[in-house]
Amino acid sequence: MQRYPLMIRLTVLLLFTILLIYALIEVRNFLYPLTFAVLIAYLLYPLVKFLETHGIPRILAILFSIISGIVVVSSAIYFLSIQIGVFADDFPALKEQALENIQDLNMFINNHTGLTVTIDKEFIKERLSLLFESGSDFLQTAFSATTGTIAKIALLPVYAFFLLYYRNKFATFALKLIPREKHEKINNILKDVSHVTKRYMGGIFIVVLILCFLNSLGLLVIGVKYALLLGIASALCNFIPYFGTLIGGIFPLLFVLLMSNTPEKAFSVIILFLIIQFTENNILTPNIVGGYVRLNPFIIILSIIIGGMVWGLPGMFISVPFLGMFKIFCEQVTPLQPYAFLLGTQGTEKHALNFQKIKAFFGKKIKFKGK
Repeated sequence: MQRYPLMIRLTVLLLFTILLIYALIEVRNFLYPLTFAVLIAYLLYPLVKFLETHGIPRILAILFSIISGIVVVSSAIYFLSIQIGVFADDFPALKEQALENIQDLNMFINNHTGLTVTIDKEFIKERLSLLFESGSDFLQTAFSATTGTIAKIALLPVYAFFLLYYRNKFATFALKLIPREKHEKINNILKDVSHVTKRYMGGIFIVVLILCFLNSLGLLVIGVKYALLLGIASALCNFIPYFGTLIGGIFPLLFVLLMSNTPEKAFSVIILFLIIQFTENNILTPNIVGGYVRLNPFIIILSIIIGGMVWGLPGMFISVPFLGMFKIFCEQVTPLQPYAFLLGTQGTEKHALNFQKIKAFFGKKIKFKGK
């Protein structure tokens, strides 16, 4: 078999990558509802399976699971819409408070630093007006965009229903495509993908629910207005791995900086979200989500960035679980196993920082000082 020169192979690979990204962007309005439906199906699968094993027909089990999910999501959206409505009604008062706080900051700088800083009040007022108007416009745009995409949202439960109903048919189809001697490998891939994805999705939802409570309670204790709304909004950002807590913490921090006349409150918000991020990364996620996806942090960060570039916010949400599925496939296909190694966490164990290494390090220091 003729082997083409390296430059030709690289050129073909580059062209294929460009065409693939272009195709993904062009068909995003069709694909990302379908990919979300796949994740929803995996999330609902344990409940469906539980109902089926207790004698409930598959159709009824799926319908009950989907309706239960719709009720929960609709209740959450209704509750958030009430909170957002109250927040939007207070925009004029918030704008005046922000302007007053900026003027106080100007006076503080002039009185305590010896520097003469002049802030154009009209310019600041104009900027704040634009900020709050854009915030109001953003809320209206978000709701209008949601209204405009009702068809796509309505398709999610339909897609999820058929994915759950025909799940055995899809597995049989995959087996019919390949020789019989490779059926065991395909079964292992399907089994691992199902196990990892449903555990990951279920774990992420539990973590987000816990963070909704922790964020809201922490902001309420600090004394931040709209603590419930800001806490839930911050928690929802944690569907994005690694960046979620940092992105979520920006909203309450900016709100406190603009609306509060006590700098200590902003410092308290920073400390709160540092504690929450430590808790989420070291306690909640390892124990609830676990190492099911087993992707290294560098690959996760790259996948989130690339997903955001291709599909925007939906791409950031779905990039990690689908990359985890791809890694499982690579693990089972011999020529692709080097890529699974690259995507995974193996190979750096001796450099990892853990409690035992920290204890050993400080133990050596203490012995050295004793001598």
